[in-house]
Amino acid sequence: MKIVLASNSPRRREILSNIGLDFDVIPSNIAEETKEKEPKNIVMDLSRKKALCVAEKLDDDSIVIGADTVVVIDGEILGKPKDKGEAFSMLRRLSGRWHKVYTGVSVVSLRNRKFINDYESTDVYIKNLSDDMILNYIEKGECLDKAGSYAIQGYGSLIVERINGDYFNVVGLPISKLYDIFLNEFNINLL
Repeated sequence: MKIVLASNSPRRREILSNIGLDFDVIPSNIAEETKEKEPKNIVMDLSRKKALCVAEKLDDDSIVIGADTVVVIDGEILGKPKDKGEAFSMLRRLSGRWHKVYTGVSVVSLRNRKFINDYESTDVYIKNLSDDMILNYIEKGECLDKAGSYAIQGYGSLIVERINGDYFNVVGLPISKLYDIFLNEFNINLL
């Protein structure tokens, strides 16, 4: 059985590598567009599309993992910032407030012809940030390719005051949820 991650995210690769999983990476390269409106439905739809797109290219002995993550505050999705100015605006908005991070997880087993689609959400509180703190963080360079303009696993750990939920969900792959899917739905024990 071959396990394939349908994502080019270094963070997702690292999470799977940290548990010793042997897997291949085949990015889906889909257009990240959806008609869904609710954050949990958006991430489930996009993770589904990613997993199914890659699954179409593989043989019957493969399991494909798709994932998609968004940051939500006041009902609005904050994607990846276009530039440092937009990153500053996002971080100013998140400063001193709670927001939610949603990650959709989809698993396709070609052998079993089975598809599981789920999501995880985590509440994150960003400490009160001065403009100088935001500017200094932006200059570290990790915010421009991250939803919400921060990386909890990097320098962003200095601005996240607390979380309620799965840390790895905020990084981009709720590994505990993925383990449950593998064990309960496919009878595969990753331990």
